[in-house]
Amino acid sequence: MNDLSLFLPCAAGVEEFLAQEVHALTGRVGQDLLTLRGGVRVRADWRDALQLNLHSRLAQRVLVELAHAPYRSENDLYAIASGVAWEIWFTPKQTFKIETTAQHSPLQSLNFATLRIKDAIADRFRARAGGVRPSIETQWPDCRVFAHLTTDSCTLYIDTSGEPLFKRGWRQDKGDAPLKETLAAAMLAASGWWNPETGAVSAQPLYDPCCGSGTIAIEAAQIASGVAAGSLRRFGFEKLLPFQPHVWDALKAGAEPAADRPAPPAIFGSDVSHRMVDFAERNAERAGVAALVQFRGGDALQRMPPAESGVVVLNPPYGERIEVGGVARGREDAQTEDGGEFFAQLASHWKKNYAGWTAWVLTPDLQLPKRMRLKESRRVPMWNGPIECRLFRFDMVAGSARKG
Repeated sequence: MNDLSLFLPCAAGVEEFLAQEVHALTGRVGQDLLTLRGGVRVRADWRDALQLNLHSRLAQRVLVELAHAPYRSENDLYAIASGVAWEIWFTPKQTFKIETTAQHSPLQSLNFATLRIKDAIADRFRARAGGVRPSIETQWPDCRVFAHLTTDSCTLYIDTSGEPLFKRGWRQDKGDAPLKETLAAAMLAASGWWNPETGAVSAQPLYDPCCGSGTIAIEAAQIASGVAAGSLRRFGFEKLLPFQPHVWDALKAGAEPAADRPAPPAIFGSDVSHRMVDFAERNAERAGVAALVQFRGGDALQRMPPAESGVVVLNPPYGERIEVGGVARGREDAQTEDGGEFFAQLASHWKKNYAGWTAWVLTPDLQLPKRMRLKESRRVPMWNGPIECRLFRFDMVAGSARKG
């Protein structure tokens, strides 16, 4: 377990930030740390795998690569999976699940491909365990196996994370389509408020005026206070055979925030829905950062800046979500189907009242600067699941509205 190839998938656009974070957590460089499309590959050991699960705020999972080989048919997949020593990872008394993804695979059926891999795993156990084989469990398996097929190669992984890493363990109250914690962390990294390589956090106040259930503000507060991303949850590796409780306990003990850590900057969140503000406050309590975030109710078009200057970071609502996310009742006349009037009014409000602030806005609307009649100073490509987005930076100075 001292020479593993780990793959950490992430949202498209986040790869460079994740590579910085992985370097900080493992110390790996050069060929031992490769930035790929959709993730990062790192040569590391078992302890690093646990450390990455505990601390990474940007990775979706931590996967251990067990096989990588060419294939042409389902029988090739069976042979590849048969050659993996699954018995060193889990027992025939445990359950497992296989998830298969593909890019330009020539195979007709991914379901049949998955079945052949499952058969290979079961047959290997049956041959080595006196006819006993593990069972499939699709909901809550003890072990998750991932297969990825390209045009001509198959890669098999065993998952050490279990539930996806964006599930930090504190979110119980949520609204519609909540922002994933991993993407919130990526926004904070792209804005420069948090540096994933050094761990440094800006001294500038942070404010999310469309905070919903509090994801961005809570993520920022945990980062600033040194709370490990996975400190409140369980992981898949706890059911795998290499797991040693005393090693894990030592890692968790070492992740406790230092007593002399600098005081975090002021962090604020507000939302037009008082129900969502209640959710955010309860989530912050569970996350251990209730004392670090000030949540308030209020319309994003009316809230005055909570500090003289700072950084606004938000994933604003759009379309049908405008009313619940950023426009108070009684303002329906300000809406259009695409939210154009809302964003124009938000820009006017910022220009008038937020001089000295920098705003970072994540949106799938590539025409947002035009709608806001603002000129962005930077745009960062970033994907929210399958949705292509941009993180726009707007520097607020008096009279910054663009003409036309």
